[in-house]
Amino acid sequence: MKTEIHSPQPQAVLQRERNAANGMQKRVLAGGSIGQFIEFYDFTLYGLSAVVLSQLFFPGTSALAGLLATFATFGVAFLVRPLGGLFFGALGDKIGRRKVLFITLLSIGSATALIGLLPTHAAIGAAAPILLVLCRMIQGFSAGGESVGAPAFVFEHAPINKRGFWLNITLAATALPSVFGGTLILVLSSSMSSEAFMSWGWRIPFLLALPMAFFGLWIRAKTEESEAFKAVLAKEKSKEYSPIREAFAENKVRMLQVIFVMGLTAMGFYFLSGYFVSYVQVTGNLSRDQSLLANAAAMLFYALLLPVGGIIGDKVGRKPMLIAGSAALALLSIPCFMLVTSGSLPLAIAGQLLFVVPMCIYGGGCYTFFVEIFTTRTRFTSAAISYNVGYAIFGGSAPFVGTFLVSQTGLSAAPGYYMAGAAVIVFLLLTLTKVPETHHRVG
Repeated sequence: MKTEIHSPQPQAVLQRERNAANGMQKRVLAGGSIGQFIEFYDFTLYGLSAVVLSQLFFPGTSALAGLLATFATFGVAFLVRPLGGLFFGALGDKIGRRKVLFITLLSIGSATALIGLLPTHAAIGAAAPILLVLCRMIQGFSAGGESVGAPAFVFEHAPINKRGFWLNITLAATALPSVFGGTLILVLSSSMSSEAFMSWGWRIPFLLALPMAFFGLWIRAKTEESEAFKAVLAKEKSKEYSPIREAFAENKVRMLQVIFVMGLTAMGFYFLSGYFVSYVQVTGNLSRDQSLLANAAAMLFYALLLPVGGIIGDKVGRKPMLIAGSAALALLSIPCFMLVTSGSLPLAIAGQLLFVVPMCIYGGGCYTFFVEIFTTRTRFTSAAISYNVGYAIFGGSAPFVGTFLVSQTGLSAAPGYYMAGAAVIVFLLLTLTKVPETHHRVG
């Protein structure tokens, strides 16, 4: 078995990669960031609208049961993400990242706009939640490719000594949809009657996804594949090549490591972006407007702080950031969740802001690590499978598990114990097993 993860490149190539970014690289960064914004806008919009959707698509049950059903539908999209990752990852390693990213962005934007057009349970009965689930499955399948393809595309164009910074700028765009979507919902719900918002106002944010997708496609049309990928494509073109077979043959252990490393950040991110708005309303007894305000402040802070984590990760390496971040999450998760459910708006904001800090420390390592650990020839496939499995198991289930734990234990901070326990497990994985340092690796 090969022990070397990456093959060396000529010194001239390495020096060129360290130079200031050119126009093409900047367009790739913009295209990747916009794609990540749109993908997570589509996903977090569902979480932000969970209370409304539970009333419109799952009526006739208790508020808790309706919310559980809504979050179960939230999780369905994550179950198909690994399949999307497998399909689009292999396709991206064979025909190119850019072509795949056109398909994924258009399909996820279309599926989200369709949610905004769906008739509710009152209009078509049980067919309404079924159609909602189908739209979520399309979203999840598309996101399985988009969520990894965009970071991989940016990574392969980034200056080698700024990969962490560039990747974290790209991933910081995943926080802004909560700010934008939350603010948009807040403005709409405040500017119209409750009846009007429940009738048609809630649809507007979903319908906006399609024009956003077209804007992202326009940006991506101005990009091209990296030189590293072009070299791999030219080499593999002349022989039979199966990215899926190669990924599992070469990267089984590394893929398992990425599942756990990315699973922890998935859990934390979807608690923050897809759960806290409903959690604060139901468990913390704050209004919808207050919970949206608190979460928007936290997500904006996340978007600003995450690139700082990337800069530090470029200086000290990925693994120290992963260890420090998982340790901090283990220590701070329970106090953060206690603050979030205190019933006080200032304390709810403070709890979410405090939770962001260890998340961004951890993000300073994980968001570069999960693509940097794999070689160019199987990067998209290997990263897409492991990333999406981690997100499916730990991220997609987080809102449902959090709601279930609160209902079963009666303990408002129960999800914080769940988060802390997961952080301890990842901390032990990082410190007791052979998780590699990937900083400055090339190939």
